[in-house]
Amino acid sequence: MLLSRRSFFALAGGAVLARAGGYAMQMHLSCGALGIAVSQRQAIELAARHGFDVVDADGKYLGGLPDGELHDLLGAMEAGKIGWAMAGLPVEFRRDDAAFAAGMADLPAYARGLRRAGVHSVTTWVRPSSNELPYLANFKLHAARLRGIARVLDGAGVRLGIEYVGPKTAWASQRYPFIHSMAEMRELIAEIGQGNIGLVLDSWHWYHAGDTGADILALGASDVVSVDLDDAPAGVAKDRMVDGKRELPAATGVIDVKTFLQSLKKIGFAGPVRAEPFNDAVRRLPPDDAAEAAAAALRKAFATAGI
Repeated sequence: MLLSRRSFFALAGGAVLARAGGYAMQMHLSCGALGIAVSQRQAIELAARHGFDVVDADGKYLGGLPDGELHDLLGAMEAGKIGWAMAGLPVEFRRDDAAFAAGMADLPAYARGLRRAGVHSVTTWVRPSSNELPYLANFKLHAARLRGIARVLDGAGVRLGIEYVGPKTAWASQRYPFIHSMAEMRELIAEIGQGNIGLVLDSWHWYHAGDTGADILALGASDVVSVDLDDAPAGVAKDRMVDGKRELPAATGVIDVKTFLQSLKKIGFAGPVRAEPFNDAVRRLPPDDAAEAAAAALRKAFATAGI
């Protein structure tokens, strides 16, 4: 028997509540970031087995679930004390007008599906360079497109988190460098002018941008949607590091995870924190081993920061 509308949404909201596992922030399992190929239900089960609080939401899958199946899924999450972290943004705003328009046409239904499942955030990233557009033209294009996206999401009660990409090997790879620091991303968010937009803060990009603890302390908790943690490889010059070769959090000590996390704690951030190493060795692990490696690395990082 299908739930009443009121009880259905009450359960959806309840599934968003995380265990808070004793930490000031949420342990977030992101299977995609670890190279784990599993279904939504398997990801939820994996998160519960390894002590995570929240898990990525597959927005397209959730949007297509009948009410009864969604009810069962949310019930399993509630029983396992697992909540949602965020979903991905399906709109391709980095390409031509046709691709952007196609994504925008599908976005309202996608956003409604997220709301129905109790997912309150989506995240994306901005490419840090362009061969076609100089900085100002690219800035105006991003502001206009992301403003339109944010307005649709806001209508469904969904926040948008945006990540900057910091490595020099990324922003210097094309003719025109673009946003690759926290200050630049904050300028873009201010220009967009929508209240449901915040930062995705990644320790890797924070390190590469030369951002500091003081930059984080200048934020409010509501300015940060989610956090990614990773470390940098030892013995590699900073300007030669590439985005797809990182280490698990607190693995090498190259990135000052203590300052990064303590600064986030001081501003009151209590949201999802995931390991995003993009590491070949981690990707080759079986799903349970990869999830446990990520969980252990997050616990180590939290312990290093004393949170």
